[in-house]
Amino acid sequence: MGFESLESAIQRVGSPVELLRNSTVRPHTFPVAPEFTNWRSEQTAWRTSCALLDQSHHMTDLFVKGPDAVRLLSDFGVNTFQNFTPGKAKQYVAVNQDGYFIGDAILFHLEDGLLDVVGHPTVINWLQYNAEKGGYDVTCERDENSYDRPSGPPKLYRYELQGPTAVPLIEKLIGKPLPSVKFFNMTEFTIAGHRVRALRHGMAGQPGFELFGPWEEGEAVLAEILRCGEEFGIVRVGAKAYSTANLESGWIPTAVPAIFGPEMKDYREWLSADSLGSLGGSMDSDDITDYYVTPYDLGYGRTIKFDHDFLGREALERMADQPHRTKVTLVWNPEDVAAAVRSLYEPGVPAKYIELPKSRYAFFHVDKVLRDGEQVGLSLDAGYITNEQAFVSLATLDAAAAEPGTEVTVLWGEEPNSTKPAVERHRQVEIRATVAPAPYVRQIRESYRK
Repeated sequence: MGFESLESAIQRVGSPVELLRNSTVRPHTFPVAPEFTNWRSEQTAWRTSCALLDQSHHMTDLFVKGPDAVRLLSDFGVNTFQNFTPGKAKQYVAVNQDGYFIGDAILFHLEDGLLDVVGHPTVINWLQYNAEKGGYDVTCERDENSYDRPSGPPKLYRYELQGPTAVPLIEKLIGKPLPSVKFFNMTEFTIAGHRVRALRHGMAGQPGFELFGPWEEGEAVLAEILRCGEEFGIVRVGAKAYSTANLESGWIPTAVPAIFGPEMKDYREWLSADSLGSLGGSMDSDDITDYYVTPYDLGYGRTIKFDHDFLGREALERMADQPHRTKVTLVWNPEDVAAAVRSLYEPGVPAKYIELPKSRYAFFHVDKVLRDGEQVGLSLDAGYITNEQAFVSLATLDAAAAEPGTEVTVLWGEEPNSTKPAVERHRQVEIRATVAPAPYVRQIRESYRK
């Protein structure tokens, strides 16, 4: 079958919602071992010892090189680029002309004129399109995730070390005290005789680093990490546990991109029909704009800086002093979760299967959140946290419902059932939940950026 554009596919089926709701595109794939031991112990490791997470395979890289590299990113990013020099990184956020969220990614400034955008393809597609169409003096080299890459290994390896023993492990690896590195800044180490770039990162309330370098050096670096890590209780983390790390750190990994207006028709004609992903959950509006969120809704308010011109600036300036939804954690009622699982073993149509530890069954997962029968927000990612013995979801709620301790209801399951591969015959159920902060874990809230 030849190329079909996203725009053509929408016209063929009638609407963006209809297309995405019945899409056969997978929810998301982490092409590493599902478990090395078991996902419960692996989740525990980033709180108690040192977790080793292999990030080499599940993300897409877009290397942007040339005199206009920073200008391209600045023109389409809400972030400030003042003092964004080589050796720094940031959570990059892009919006449309109306200020609605398109996507986010991690942006690395590797060298003068060379930047690397790393993450889901959503924002990477948008940047690549604008690089090609906007007359920027840049070249873009794209390295797909290992599921979508036509052939060969990744360009880079990426290993993340997180947990209370990560720092002493790194000090043993480099043979000296750890240098002082600010959050989301980079330094360089020598490990197994190889130059290794290191991003100061953190997801578990403890200092951690993301280590990366040329793929051909990755095996030697990994072997040395594992050798030195034995005395520090290093635990390799598989795809199942890794996919839930965001539930503790409070990062919402996907939201429906705001790309369906008439002004973006050319972009949708450039974008392939199967490049976007599927839509799932109990949110059932036929209007795709009802699924849109703003950066404020996702907790990116302090990321927005009006110190440069960028697409969507005027709209965000108008929104700045208006009421916004608030990013929260919803702690699901154990009895209601157990009842949904129990329905699998009872007569009649069961509730939608709740997979553990991550329970998202579409790339864009959007469940209704209700209070007294009225919709007050969207639940966007759900799963189980061993460290808290809690089933939670990350949501964005109207201010009146976002106060910690507020009781709400998550509507779980689709009605009618879609034809996505991960959707079986089921009935919707209401699951009670209690609003809590995001990040949920106090230690992470208080120390994540220190």
